[in-house]
Amino acid sequence: MTSTVGGPAGDRLIKPDRIERAHLRDPRDLSHTMHRYPAPAELAGLAQRFWIPVWSVEPGREATQRVLQYPCGLVVVSGEYARFYGVVAGLSSTRLTGDGWAVGVMLEPAGGFLVAGRSMADVRDRHVDLAEVLADAGPVVASVREAMRRPLLPAAHTRAMAALTTALRPFAPVDDEGVLINEVVAFVENDPQVVRVAQVCERFDLSERSLQRLTRRRVGLSPKWLIQRRRLQEASVRLRDRPGSLADVAADLGYADQPHFTRDFRAVTGMTPGEFAVRFAPPEEGPGA
Repeated sequence: MTSTVGGPAGDRLIKPDRIERAHLRDPRDLSHTMHRYPAPAELAGLAQRFWIPVWSVEPGREATQRVLQYPCGLVVVSGEYARFYGVVAGLSSTRLTGDGWAVGVMLEPAGGFLVAGRSMADVRDRHVDLAEVLADAGPVVASVREAMRRPLLPAAHTRAMAALTTALRPFAPVDDEGVLINEVVAFVENDPQVVRVAQVCERFDLSERSLQRLTRRRVGLSPKWLIQRRRLQEASVRLRDRPGSLADVAADLGYADQPHFTRDFRAVTGMTPGEFAVRFAPPEEGPGA
């Protein structure tokens, strides 16, 4: 999925401009500053965090942001649009132009189904206007845009997040199936030893068919995709850290061999692991730096 956009909450700030495993950001890309904040306790199980990018790109140029998206729906409001996004199975790309900002909510795996009011398979690899899923989207969007008139101010972020929290509050608490999918995804994402769907089935006492129905309905994709996505995200971290042997990286991620790892990585990112390492590794620091 590709889109084009133009255009602190004090101690609650997680950390600005951290490059995390999902974000394939070139370390030389200075086009934007990313602010991330935890979701409030009242949205526990429904939303994970807020993210607020603020960008400035020279006229006539653009900066492409690439993300190996987590298995979560997104609510995003900018100066130009307000959307609900399903999970992108491949590589999500957004082109930044001009000066602009966005306020996003990364939902928990349970949250997308509740906010969208439908199976997440119906919105996989696409977005819908926020008005389709939020009855009061108009006033909410207006409040966020009013708050973000000065997008670099922490107070602006606080007000924008408060407006979105109010809009999402009616969807909490999550249902029992939502609790289950949150636990399933957390198990896959946090344990690098999980490399087979059978391990997930065993952990949660689910048949493979039941697990497939659950992940399709709540995430929009398969259990196998969950495992592959985590492995590719881990790979992006390893490759940015100047790894030694690519064969060792493949083995550490549970691949049978390096060719299988290379095939999966290139199919999603469009680059071989070696090409990615050269492009996205931090610049070498000189003596005395």
